[in-house]
Amino acid sequence: MDPIDDQRSEVGRGLFQSHPFADHLCGDRGGSGIVGSQAAHTLRRLQPQLPIAIGGRDLAKAEAVAAKVGGAHGVAVDLKRADLGLAENAEYSAVAIFLKDETLNSMRFAQHRGLPYISVSSGSFELGPEVSRFVHRPEAAPILMASHWLAGAAIFPVLHFAKSYRALETIHIGVLLDEEDMGGPAAYADYERITGVSPAALTLRNGHFTWVNGIKAEGRFTSVDGTPMVAQAYSPFDIMGLAAATDANSIRLDLALGESASRRRGEPFSTEIVVELQGLGKDGEPHRSRHEIVHPAGQAPLTALGVALGVERLLGLTGGGPVAPGLYLPEVIIEPDYFVERLLEFGARIESPGELSS
Repeated sequence: MDPIDDQRSEVGRGLFQSHPFADHLCGDRGGSGIVGSQAAHTLRRLQPQLPIAIGGRDLAKAEAVAAKVGGAHGVAVDLKRADLGLAENAEYSAVAIFLKDETLNSMRFAQHRGLPYISVSSGSFELGPEVSRFVHRPEAAPILMASHWLAGAAIFPVLHFAKSYRALETIHIGVLLDEEDMGGPAAYADYERITGVSPAALTLRNGHFTWVNGIKAEGRFTSVDGTPMVAQAYSPFDIMGLAAATDANSIRLDLALGESASRRRGEPFSTEIVVELQGLGKDGEPHRSRHEIVHPAGQAPLTALGVALGVERLLGLTGGGPVAPGLYLPEVIIEPDYFVERLLEFGARIESPGELSS
């Protein structure tokens, strides 16, 4: 899950008119906002010929973003309607949504038309409605549930660095979201929903999935400049995804909302992801490592990249043919090494201080 820009007043549903056959719809409340707009620009950079439809309640804003993206156009989208208010003869090839669609009409629309669908704003405790809609129509469309931290910016580096281990025992992820990098009112509302409706966070401890709150949810990690950060357990999809992918015994993600290392240096805010792994190395000996991912422009470019890479893969524009109908997590259909390469290409800095003492 990721904090998003002011979705209530901005575009961002995400119809992507795709490849030779149709538009890709970038869906509501986000498409013309910070993350949705950056996702469209990122997708344009990755796929220069891909037609894109920027959808949102405010057509003028959608059209303004589309003009900047190039090879795109704006459409008015109404999430209260099962057809999203779109013309029946308008053709699309995928749908990406940047907000919590409480109606699930965006998913319903995608299934009805057999379009790949990607969502990024659900909490781990909110899986039920989306999974149920998929189970009732499993053959309809590929559904990509990408509500990981910043749409995959943490889980893919973990899986990349996990390759140096024979067996992983512990995965700890510390994420620092600068308090100036929260976005608008809707983003804050999204954060409040996740932390308020479900004040407990999912963790894996000694092989047991456990929801923690109160004192047990309190955490700490060290920022990239050595500053200790007070944090709180948080549970985007990374926890369950990593548990299935690595068989690690203990997994936890702690979120700190505060001042990033760059701002402490007097520079603009950045976003930080600190990964600490522990297990057996390839030589069978105990091994620990620390890895730091920083983007100097904050969380939005990373989320945008994660969505764009998901769209690319769903449409078969990279990594193989179009993805068949099914229920997917990003790490199942995108290679970690490819994702990490793209992270670096799009401005992230990744450093590994080296092996830690066991």
